[in-house]
Amino acid sequence: MKIKKVDHIGIAVNSIDEAVKLYTSVLGLKVASMEEVPEQKARTAIIPIGETKIELLESTAPDGAIARHIERRGEGLHHIALEVDNVQEMLDVLAGAGIALIDTKPRKGVEGSTIAFIHPKSTKILLEIMEPQK
Repeated sequence: MKIKKVDHIGIAVNSIDEAVKLYTSVLGLKVASMEEVPEQKARTAIIPIGETKIELLESTAPDGAIARHIERRGEGLHHIALEVDNVQEMLDVLAGAGIALIDTKPRKGVEGSTIAFIHPKSTKILLEIMEPQK
């Protein structure tokens, strides 16, 4: 079990189309992909920067997690994602250490990845652990 790198930084936005303009028109970056994740009631845009990515997150429903986040905290940092070798093994280690988890089992994420979230009660921020598609 190993943390390999910070894979991406998730940023909650009201409009991906508006937010993308800063990263593309002003900063000169490129959107690598856009994807809707129906299970999470979210639409995403992935913007690579070196080995890390920015993941813009827009809610597709008023009751989605991103919409609730923006309602409580406004637009901005949503989560930091750490790439790991094996999400389930990491969840088992964290649970064994008494760390509060949002997900006890991995689920499907963006770009075919496997993901799980760690509760901010234990980490002070929302952390995602993720394993890229193999």
